[in-house]
Amino acid sequence: MALFYVDGLPIGWMAVMLAVLASMGGFIFGYDTGQISDIVLMEDFLLRFSTCGTPGDVNTCKFSTVREGLIVALLSIGTLVGALLGAPTADFLGRRYAMTVECIVFMLGVIIQITSFHSWVQFAIGRLVSGFGVGSLSAAVPMYQAETAPPQIRGTLTATYQLFITFGILVAYCISIGARYISGSGSWRTVVGIGLLWPLILGIGILFMPESPRWLTAHNRFPEARRAIAVTRGIPESEADDHFFVHRELEEMKSAIEFESKVKAGWLDCFKPGRMQLYRTLLGMTLQMFQQLTGANYFFYYGATIFTSVGISDSYVTQIILGAVNFGCTFGGMYVMERFGRRFPLIIGGVWQSIWLFVFAAAGTAKDPTKDEGIGKVMIVSACLFIFGYAMTWAPGIWILIGETFPTRTRARQAALSTASNWLWNFLLAFFTPFIVSAIGFQYGFIFAACNLAGAVIVYFFLYESSDLSLESVDMMYCDPACKPWTSRNWAPAGFSSRQDLIEQARAAEMHKPLEAGAGEETRFEKAGGPADGGARAV
Repeated sequence: MALFYVDGLPIGWMAVMLAVLASMGGFIFGYDTGQISDIVLMEDFLLRFSTCGTPGDVNTCKFSTVREGLIVALLSIGTLVGALLGAPTADFLGRRYAMTVECIVFMLGVIIQITSFHSWVQFAIGRLVSGFGVGSLSAAVPMYQAETAPPQIRGTLTATYQLFITFGILVAYCISIGARYISGSGSWRTVVGIGLLWPLILGIGILFMPESPRWLTAHNRFPEARRAIAVTRGIPESEADDHFFVHRELEEMKSAIEFESKVKAGWLDCFKPGRMQLYRTLLGMTLQMFQQLTGANYFFYYGATIFTSVGISDSYVTQIILGAVNFGCTFGGMYVMERFGRRFPLIIGGVWQSIWLFVFAAAGTAKDPTKDEGIGKVMIVSACLFIFGYAMTWAPGIWILIGETFPTRTRARQAALSTASNWLWNFLLAFFTPFIVSAIGFQYGFIFAACNLAGAVIVYFFLYESSDLSLESVDMMYCDPACKPWTSRNWAPAGFSSRQDLIEQARAAEMHKPLEAGAGEETRFEKAGGPADGGARAV
């Protein structure tokens, strides 16, 4: 039975449940990101792993720039490797079993960390191992959500991955502010050890969710694919074999996969110019790079240190405020990306973020915030307004696009390459930020402001509008030579007068009403020769 309807089309409770549960992969990453900025300031952690001028005196303890950079950034190196390994793992084991294995890997990394006593190298290696799991999950989760979610709410459900990242960051901040009062190693071990709970929830719970119908179809497991489609649509499994909509969607998947399987896909296929493969691979990698270059993780990784440097007496509280803004605004981001599409919010978001980063950097450069309370407050407010824009646009938007931009045949590999780009830049920023800040201070914000503007320009000239389209139709749009990024909002497959007409035809099909002539062409485009033959148009 349908849980609710969108544009007259039924959505099952399982579609929402699987998106929320799979998003625990994002929560795991967010929690691990949020905890480290507070842990490196905890007294016992400093006494054990930093260099102390007077042994036992925490006031003389300080991390060297290299050591702090490695402890924070080695997670990102692990995620980079994990993201590349995540694609073949998800293709071989299936999306669900791959996530379970990746959760186990993450837990091994956590165990290595909490069993560290005086070796900062062991703790850093534990973060590296955890990164293998986080990186693989970051490739598998958005792909699973995009392949399983109904097109009408695909953007919202895929955005729950980013929502849970922000939720994980906020939870880590809240746990850290309480755990800091625990004596001895219990302060930081409690924060890290609680991280074992989240992969247990995901690793076990995901086994009770349906497998990706596209992955099942690609492996000729059609009865299971029908049931997976039916359950996400709220259609009784007993009706799956005969239901018109289930049959229509399965045939669409079969057609796309049949066409794509004619040429065996490998890593090199991601870089071939045909069917806009190279274009989309580079686009995905570039967008993920610019998501990091927005500067958001500058605040999440080093936020406690940043706010201490602007004269805030309790930087933990400021971190929680920033995390709460990030989490709360991501709900708005889910609505924005579904209501206004992908391109417009990213362009506006890039400009907005640039403005407030410029204010942040200008204020911190003009006066010493430790000596001018007003400047410190301006910097905190501008940081919160920056996070407001980021959480509403670039934070959820990029993960949505990674799940829906690539064709089925190479989706896993292209998503892995894009995610690997994210983690590479994540590492570079996490490791080199202490060096850069020590050299130019708050002028670092000017660099991020420029990167946000550059990201907005790239979105305008290169990103196609993929909202409201099935994944197969998105592939058609990118391959249509008549469609340009700035006109893509009005593109529709052959047989449809507009994108709104596409939505109405889909609604009519679901309600078993006669379709207008040509409305079924979408399911046959691959067999007819593909979009290159001019089978679609921009209107």
